[in-house]
Amino acid sequence: MADKIIVPTLGESLTEATVAKWLKKVGDPVQMDEAIVELETDKVSVEVTAPKSGVISSIIAKEGSTVKVGGELGQVDTSAKAGSSPKKVEADNVPSVKTEAQPIKAASKKDELSPAVKRIVEEKKIDISSIEGTGKDGRILKGDLVGLMGFSPSPNKKKIEKGEEERVKMTRLRSTIAKRLKEAQNNAAMLTTFNEVDMSMIIQIRKDNKEEFEKRYGTKLGFMSFFVKACVNALQTYPSVNAEIQGEDIVYKNYYNIGVAVGTDKGLVVPVLTNADELSFAEIEKEIINLGNKAKNNQLTIDELQGGTFTITNGGIYGSMLSTPIINPPQSGVLGMHNIVQRAVVINGKIEIRPIMYLALSYDHRLIDGKEAVSFLVRVKEILEDPRRLFLNL
Repeated sequence: MADKIIVPTLGESLTEATVAKWLKKVGDPVQMDEAIVELETDKVSVEVTAPKSGVISSIIAKEGSTVKVGGELGQVDTSAKAGSSPKKVEADNVPSVKTEAQPIKAASKKDELSPAVKRIVEEKKIDISSIEGTGKDGRILKGDLVGLMGFSPSPNKKKIEKGEEERVKMTRLRSTIAKRLKEAQNNAAMLTTFNEVDMSMIIQIRKDNKEEFEKRYGTKLGFMSFFVKACVNALQTYPSVNAEIQGEDIVYKNYYNIGVAVGTDKGLVVPVLTNADELSFAEIEKEIINLGNKAKNNQLTIDELQGGTFTITNGGIYGSMLSTPIINPPQSGVLGMHNIVQRAVVINGKIEIRPIMYLALSYDHRLIDGKEAVSFLVRVKEILEDPRRLFLNL
C-alpha cells in the first residue's frame, strides 16, 4: 500500500514551489515525519516530511521542477517496514554495540543536530567534534558550519574566446527578489532623500549602560533598537509613510510592523518585528537576534516574513557609506542605515570630530510628498541624536 507525498500548504498567497532537493531516493527507508524532500518557495525553504513509515517507492516531481500546493511529489510504500536493513536492525536490536567510526562525543553532538544541519554534516563529511555551537545549549547551527561547508554550484561551463563562463539557474528566491525589485521601480514613483546623524549620544548611552543592560536582560544593547524606536515614533507622526496604495485607495496602518532586512547565503530576506511599538528595547534586540539566526539557518516561517509596514536595511555592516535603498512593495518607505565614520563637523561655530552616519529614506512619491519625507527623516535624526525625546514625547 502506498501513501502519497503531497505538497503542503505553504502560506498566505503562496501556491507553488520548486523542488530544491530530495533528501531520500527510491528504495530508501523512512520514518513517519522524517524530512524527505526540500521545497523552495518565493520566501523560505520548506521541508516535507514522510506521511507514514515505509520505503520511498517513487519520485514523481524531480529536482528543479515546479509543484503546486496539493500536488503529488512521490509515494511511500507503507507495506515495507522502514529501517529493516541489516544495519538498522543491528542498531535497534543490539544496543550494546558501539560504532567505532566516530567518537561517542561526536555522536552525541550529531544526535542534537537539526535535520538540515545533519544533512550538511553528512554530505560535506564535516568533523563536528571540535566545533562549538552558537545555538541554545551549545547546539550547532548552520551558520557555525559556513566556513567548513565548501559549497560550490554545479554550473554548466563552456569555453568562449575571452575565457570560461558559468551558467547557474536562478533560485526561486533570487528570481522573486529580482522581479519584486523591478516591479518596485516600475510601479512606484520612487525618490530618495538623505540626511546625516551624529551618533555620539547613542554611542555614549550604550557605553554607559551595556553591562547593566546585558546583565538584566540577557542581551546586548545594539543600535537597531534605537532605530526601530525612532522610526516608529516618526511613523506615528507622519502616517502616510506607514501607508500603502491599494488600487484607488490609500490604506493607513494603525499598527507598526517593522521589517529588518537580513542578508543570507540565498539572498535578502526581510523578517518582521510585529507590533514594534509595543516592544521594549530589550525585546527588540532579542527578537532581531532570533530572526537573524533563523534567517541565516533557513528556519524562518511564512508568518515571520509577512505583514511589514515599513523596512529598515543596514548596509553599514558591509561598509556602505551611502546608498539608495529600494522600497519593499507594497510598503511606501524604507530607511537605509550606513557605516559610522569619524567626520569633521561644525558644532556651535567650531570644528569637531563626531561619529556620523548617513541616512537615506526611499519613498513612494505617489503617496508621500517631499515635505513629509524630509520631515520624517529629520524626525528620525532628532530622536537618534537625542534619544531622551522618546521618553519625554518630544
